[in-house]
Amino acid sequence: MKKLGITSALLFALVATTAMAEPVPADVGPQFQSIGPLTFGPDGILFAADNKAARIYAIDLGDHAAGKTPGAADTKAIDQKIANMLGTDARELTITDLAIHPKSRNAFISAQRGQGDNAQAVLLRVDGAGEIDVISLAQLKYTHVEIPNAPEANPTARRDPRTVTITDMAYTNGRVFIAGLSNEEFASKLRSVKYPFDSLDAGTSVEIYHGAHGAWETRSPVYTFVPYEVDNEPHLIAGYLCTPLVKFPISKLEAGQKLVGTTIAELGNRNRPLDMVVYTKDGKDYILMSNTSRGVMKIPTEGFGSQAGITKPVDGEKEGVSYETITAMTGIEQLDLFDDSHSIVLARTDSGSLDLEKVALP
Repeated sequence: MKKLGITSALLFALVATTAMAEPVPADVGPQFQSIGPLTFGPDGILFAADNKAARIYAIDLGDHAAGKTPGAADTKAIDQKIANMLGTDARELTITDLAIHPKSRNAFISAQRGQGDNAQAVLLRVDGAGEIDVISLAQLKYTHVEIPNAPEANPTARRDPRTVTITDMAYTNGRVFIAGLSNEEFASKLRSVKYPFDSLDAGTSVEIYHGAHGAWETRSPVYTFVPYEVDNEPHLIAGYLCTPLVKFPISKLEAGQKLVGTTIAELGNRNRPLDMVVYTKDGKDYILMSNTSRGVMKIPTEGFGSQAGITKPVDGEKEGVSYETITAMTGIEQLDLFDDSHSIVLARTDSGSLDLEKVALP
């Protein structure tokens, strides 16, 4: 494997503060302060979140959209291989997301090299032969949009609120949907912006009933979500800490307003959802959700429309829509759909390393 160092193109500082309506010319490149959630539009535009700068980039990957070989090969200890390429230790590397390019089927990985204020944003591509490339962003065209009313950084907090300005993103029907926090009293937000980008409004403040806590909550963010139609109406299906599953009708997401979601399941407390995808198998739709402490959940969607909302304290750990634990999938930290029959995952092994591998959809 060719060993690469970090080029200056990967080490950026913030230089602009307004949303860009037209692509920035080559030789500039997106200027990340941090890099987190990723998602692709159907035409291959990569949307990448920068929590530190409270910004979302839309990047035209150009010739970097595909490696030499289509697909993404299984790769053992990929975190150690990436760390070696970057001249650091795997303990100094944080992988923040994984996304599959819709055309090349290459895997794109966002990562942070180092910790705290010294962390450097890195974007990588893994192709079908297992070749790992650091993507130099300096020559890529991009646009960006700012997140209004982002929470202030507080590194001494148990969890710095700035790091959850953007917790997840998804593209559907010409819009990028964004979950995260704001600096407002009703802090939990769902936002959307048209692509090509126009201005991003203040978003919708969202409230949910958390049965395991026996309380209405407005400050806990959506950690992961997917767009999905419930009874032919577009919704966002969202996973929260400890672990409510909530549906929000997209038509009710109005800028500057408040929206109460419908909690359709309590999936078990002392747990945080990590990632989720929707897939179809044997004519039925399912959500596959990875979690910090409850394995991977296979959740049938057929009851989403008829399930009564949870509005009272839950006795026990589970209520509402049920799920199956996929015992064959362990240590899953990130996942995306690879094709109609496989997911692609980053899985933590017993030795502590991360493996990239394709797994048959259960």
